[in-house]
Amino acid sequence: MVVNVDTDKCTGCGACVDVCPTDSLEVEGDVVVVNEDNCIDCGVCVDECPTQALEM
Repeated sequence: MVVNVDTDKCTGCGACVDVCPTDSLEVEGDVVVVNEDNCIDCGVCVDECPTQALEM
């Protein structure tokens, strides 16, 4: 299971990108995109997201 991004809620602020231990997230345009091959399902990004746009 990887992190899901709700693109309606995501503002592309990058808060989740900064805390991802595997560099699996990047901002593309105005939203975050998940590199599913690198994601280890740790949930750190979910806790950090100020708009609650990420979920496991």
